[in-house]
Amino acid sequence: MSKTKYIFVTGGVTSSLGKGIIAASLAKLLQERGYTVSIQKLDPYINIDPGTLNPYEHGECFVTNDGAETDLDLGHYERFLNTPTSQANNVTTGRIYQAVINKERKGEFLGKTVQVIPHITDEIKNRIQILGNTDKYDIVITEIGGTVGDIESLPYIEAVRQLKWELGNNNALVIHLTLVPYLAAAGELKTKPTQHSVKMLMQSGVAPDVLVCRTEHHLNNNIKEKLALFCNVQVTSIIESIDAETIYDVPNLMLNEKLDLVVLKKLQLASDNKPTLTEWNIFLNKHKNPKHTIEIGLIGKYVELHDAYKSITEAFIHAGAVNEVKVKIRWIHSESLTEANVPKKLKGLNGILVAPGFGGRGIEGKIDAVRFARENKIPFLGICLGMQMAVIEFARNVLHLEGANSIEMDDKTKHPVINLMEEQKEVTNKGGTMRLGAWNCSLKKNTKIHTIYNKDLISERHRHRYEYNNAYLKQLTAAGMFASGINPKTGLVEVIELENHPWFIGVQYHPEYKSTVLNPHPIFIDFVKASLENSL
Repeated sequence: MSKTKYIFVTGGVTSSLGKGIIAASLAKLLQERGYTVSIQKLDPYINIDPGTLNPYEHGECFVTNDGAETDLDLGHYERFLNTPTSQANNVTTGRIYQAVINKERKGEFLGKTVQVIPHITDEIKNRIQILGNTDKYDIVITEIGGTVGDIESLPYIEAVRQLKWELGNNNALVIHLTLVPYLAAAGELKTKPTQHSVKMLMQSGVAPDVLVCRTEHHLNNNIKEKLALFCNVQVTSIIESIDAETIYDVPNLMLNEKLDLVVLKKLQLASDNKPTLTEWNIFLNKHKNPKHTIEIGLIGKYVELHDAYKSITEAFIHAGAVNEVKVKIRWIHSESLTEANVPKKLKGLNGILVAPGFGGRGIEGKIDAVRFARENKIPFLGICLGMQMAVIEFARNVLHLEGANSIEMDDKTKHPVINLMEEQKEVTNKGGTMRLGAWNCSLKKNTKIHTIYNKDLISERHRHRYEYNNAYLKQLTAAGMFASGINPKTGLVEVIELENHPWFIGVQYHPEYKSTVLNPHPIFIDFVKASLENSL
């Protein structure tokens, strides 16, 4: 049997309490104590993955090195732990049912009636233990999406019940995250929602070992004793999670609350190495005490929901701390931009980022923003679709190729400077069929991108179907837009730069996915630095 210990994180009362941040913070503390830790997310929706979900529905789709399109919580896990995740770190109901149905079609159940118990729950248990069975991790933390009581979460809770019993005492525990609301009219905190949430969890046969209570006000001993009495949890295992100034404060708050010690004691693991969070707190100190402030415009199509660009905004926080700069983001909807109003809407920006996206909506506004950055020598970063928009803008306004466009937006354009990738032309299914995951890129010497990375070969994560059309490479290069990063196997242009511009880079890949607290991404560091220099 695997020696791996398992921690399950469930949520109650309401969604968006921050299970992912609590899981990542606990993992960080356990990592600091010398344990190898991984975190996985179980998502109750029936989609196979969030790759086909609208960002307005689900926020950002995070991509792993091995090409998994996953929940944005995996981004938090990587940013906190500074270790990559994989396909095994995100499981959905759709993936579970698909696997079970495929087995049934192959006859693997020997004619038995296929049911939620045991077949679906067995598949869930198998997925939970994949990471543990690799013998790479001392501890695997599993976050269960949704809220206790949701119909779609029931099979996951049942799987936790079974697994906790099968693994035995001291090998698994359940952390239940709930809300202790403050009623202003009564002037007091109320424990009843947490009591009901725990009762609902216990009705499913799962008793929480630790309660983490989100709250706006400190929990006094009376509150903790009341929760202990009604929820069958030791007073020492009731952890206060007070609202924090930033998510990066939470590991320190959980350290102060001794969450890691409580967990290690229950799992009968040694707790000799006390977490110092030294590097973490150096970052936090710089983040909270910037010497300068800059404003960067984020031009996107989903800006009403900031979570649609979660990795980008976090990468700015990491890079800002390195430069001791506060990066203020001006959220600008690309549909609101026109050639006439761009100077007014983008006035005063120290840098401009044109964000990733799909489809034709808001494209012309992105192109107008690129032109403004190019002509006014404002530091510019284009990511994925943003890089493609930079190529289109240059083709139209410098090469004067009338109607130059991407095949994605106009399949009859005379100048398809952005084309559908060759291997995508026969693809009909939309889910999981893009160019995904980590791919190599060779960087040309004596270019800005080579200076930034200080490497000849890099590996970055991708998520796209369309690519730079090499038929226009000579024309674009001759006019001043040159390719500085190329995929060594396919010749695909991965990075473009501009001559005679202080800082203008477009990348086909997504650098934001690899930025972490302890390893901020060099492109964002240099972009923030250039934007700071532009502000002075």
